[in-house]
Amino acid sequence: MSNPVSALGHASFDGFAKISEIGPLGMITLRAKPDVKGLAKAVKAAVGLGLPAQRQIEVAGDKAAAWMSPDEYLLVLPYDQTDAAMAAIDKALKGEHYLAVVVSDARAVFRVQGGKADQVIAKLAPVDFAKLGPKELRRTRTAQVAAAFWAQDDGYTLVCFRSVASYVMGLLSHSAMAGSELD
Repeated sequence: MSNPVSALGHASFDGFAKISEIGPLGMITLRAKPDVKGLAKAVKAAVGLGLPAQRQIEVAGDKAAAWMSPDEYLLVLPYDQTDAAMAAIDKALKGEHYLAVVVSDARAVFRVQGGKADQVIAKLAPVDFAKLGPKELRRTRTAQVAAAFWAQDDGYTLVCFRSVASYVMGLLSHSAMAGSELD
């Protein structure tokens, strides 16, 4: 395995919230209808978590299982564990109709941290943060690009396509500039 490189070299910005590019992370897109035999077993074998409910994410340490659409899940894990996770998925779903692809190098991941981290994303995404549940994943747009985010620790984790990482870092940094807080 070659040396993974983060999209922006771990770029960061400090404003009223801290923005950090935290990649590279291992990510697997798993496509399967929810009734596929062995699906829950495959997710458990890959990341040690249960199958997430609709619009939810299950997180334990450095691993996560996220519901992305009715037949799509995003598995997040350490970068160097994707091969083993893929083998576990293949074993658990042998003979079933599914698609699993490592997408680690096609994504960029950011952390938005601080007491007003929600304000950074609220300026960019059409989301009512007052109604966002603690384990809810939101797949939406951030300004002009697709993104997904969820609450984690003292802020949010946001995933986007690697090709727009610089644009998203600029958006998040501008949105987090000191003095631009909403209250």
